[in-house]
Amino acid sequence: MFQVIEVYDLTKVKLKYCGVHFNSQAIAPTIEQIDQSFGATHPGVYNSAEQLFHLNFRGLSFSFQLDSWTETPKYEPNFAHGLASLQIPHGATVKRMYIYNGNSLQDTKAPLMPLSCFLGNVYAENVDVLRDGTGPSGLRLRLLTAGCGPGVLADAKMRVFERCVYFGDSCQDVLSTLGSPHKVFYKSEDKMKIHSPSPHKQVPSKCNDYFFNYFTLGVDILFDANTHKVKKFVLHTNYPGHYNFNIYHRCEFKIPLVIKRGDFPVTCFKKVYLVYLQWDSIQDLLGHPVEKPVVLHRSSSPNNTNPFGSTFCFGLQRMIFEVMQNNHIASVTLYGPARPSSQLRTSDLPQ
Repeated sequence: MFQVIEVYDLTKVKLKYCGVHFNSQAIAPTIEQIDQSFGATHPGVYNSAEQLFHLNFRGLSFSFQLDSWTETPKYEPNFAHGLASLQIPHGATVKRMYIYNGNSLQDTKAPLMPLSCFLGNVYAENVDVLRDGTGPSGLRLRLLTAGCGPGVLADAKMRVFERCVYFGDSCQDVLSTLGSPHKVFYKSEDKMKIHSPSPHKQVPSKCNDYFFNYFTLGVDILFDANTHKVKKFVLHTNYPGHYNFNIYHRCEFKIPLVIKRGDFPVTCFKKVYLVYLQWDSIQDLLGHPVEKPVVLHRSSSPNNTNPFGSTFCFGLQRMIFEVMQNNHIASVTLYGPARPSSQLRTSDLPQ
């Protein structure tokens, strides 16, 4: 049975309540229209991280975008006036609508995995990207696992803990922090060398960089072959239609962004769950890339064709966004500070 239906583009549907349309080509779902159609409700909830204002009814929620608002909306409880008592600008339009079964949207979250399914694995509930003044600096992972100790499995409890890994951490540091990876992948060749401006790009490498693949975390960590230190993180979204679909668990990552307003970026951070945003929405937040994307082809062998087609890689704020043809984000690659007198290394693209 479904938990929740999200309508993220209301221009594609016509909606009515009690026989009266509140959303169509001729009727915009503004705050006034919602008030007129549904009447009073409890005071809304403001989410500062998403800059969305949520109005909740039984089995139905509306989200209003607050990006252009200069201050947090306020309300004065006045049950005689319903939603009109909320200090929301006139004409504010619904950004998303949620239909669910129950009294609260929060109750529709997927149930936690039974302890019997952990089988000794560790899973990531969410991942926060840490950043300094120049860009991403590491990851903070909130991890879940079945608690260990005496007694039968039925008596075990879920254990929750946090771990942090940073660029420059050694291989031993990562092993002690996250445990052994599910797989270690050695890069036998670097097909992106052709994009490198270095004159030494044709010199064969004496050793190969290698990945720690954490499938249940949805994270890959790349180590430099010479220093054995972290130089790249890859966060996977596990969307259907991608070459790696169903190999990784979805990484619920949240990234603090430098939001671009006009021609200049705003030097304040806003944490956003980019895993659920499409590329158009991310460009609205960060601005459009200056350089053209790199086309990424994947196949298991030279004679096989990838049925899902190619993806496109864009670089913004020391992050590389791998975009699928349906506009969803397949992965986000975080790389460390650039080396002296070097630019964005295309060899840091997802492999």
